[in-house]
Amino acid sequence: MSRTIAPPRVINVDDLRREAKRRLPRMVFDYIDGGADREITLRGNTRAYDDLLFRPRSAVATRQVDLSTTVLGTRLDLPFMLAPVGSSRIFHPRGEECAARAAGKAGTGYILSTLSGCRLEDVKAATTGPAWYQLYLVGGRDVALETIARAKAAGFKALVVTIDTPVAGLRERDLRNGTKELISGRLFEMLRYLPQILARPRWLIAYLGDGGLMRFPNIVLADGPMAYADVGAALEQSMVSWDDFPWIREAWQGPIVVKGAHTADDARRAVDVGAAAVVVSNHGARQLDTVAPTIRVLPEVVAAVGAQVEVLLDGGIRRGSDAVKALCLGARAVLIGRAYAYGLGAAGEAGVARAIDILRADIVRTLKLLGCASVADLDESFVR
Repeated sequence: MSRTIAPPRVINVDDLRREAKRRLPRMVFDYIDGGADREITLRGNTRAYDDLLFRPRSAVATRQVDLSTTVLGTRLDLPFMLAPVGSSRIFHPRGEECAARAAGKAGTGYILSTLSGCRLEDVKAATTGPAWYQLYLVGGRDVALETIARAKAAGFKALVVTIDTPVAGLRERDLRNGTKELISGRLFEMLRYLPQILARPRWLIAYLGDGGLMRFPNIVLADGPMAYADVGAALEQSMVSWDDFPWIREAWQGPIVVKGAHTADDARRAVDVGAAAVVVSNHGARQLDTVAPTIRVLPEVVAAVGAQVEVLLDGGIRRGSDAVKALCLGARAVLIGRAYAYGLGAAGEAGVARAIDILRADIVRTLKLLGCASVADLDESFVR
């Protein structure tokens, strides 16, 4: 393991965040770190876990604990998966492949974003664990159908359909950092914002060595892979509606996960359109600001769907104890996004592995202190 990410330098996810901030240009770090508008929900997603207090069972011998769970019929060694994070290749060369490889080595799953800088076939080949494909309809129905066929042929096990992006949220950090100008390729527009890139020469050399400004190889348009441009307009023109699920389901012929359920009504609607699982998500607080933290919405969604589908959760998880609290409230597993993205930005695959190790150790320690021998035994009685 790289010295830059080993203890005592890095003992928690916040330390990985600090290391990523040191290595990455401001625009790239803020892309990982930022949220929408005033970032109220971004802060709330993490702070909400502070309001949930544990109720441990003392004097219980728990020398060994079982972290395994089953999601969509697949056994995972850990009760968390790596969430889809778009454009991970700008954090580190071959970023999506690095993250998928680390997930597989840890015995858990990886979810690939449509807005990936790596080919889906290459990402699937990089991991020994289960992989899911997250679907946007960027490029339209015909392009999506071709991508679904590719994902199916490559061996992805589930299709994750994100429903909360009718338009990209207002991410003010990206605007202030000149992200749109820097990816425009127009030198005059870029000049003002170039110093933040030039201030990170090691990142820049690695980025250029990996091909520089990438395209999206999983969105193949008539003139080739979609250029790396402002995706907000593309998302607005290709939003997913409930009416799209029949043709998506027919094309995929496998388990579908609806990501972005934030109310009981949407969770029930997901069941109605044939979802096998729902993800309680506010898109990492990157879409609509001042919505409730996901951990507060979780009980409502669990109560609404009962045992009809599996419920997952993302948003704000920075420690293993956060994941344990979500499991207590009915989540089958959780998805981590920023926690591993910081690691990827800090040190590539080794950084992702360190993030996974930190969360795994946190969960083991939390279960032992709770007097609970298995994540399967967690329930509401352990929190208040």
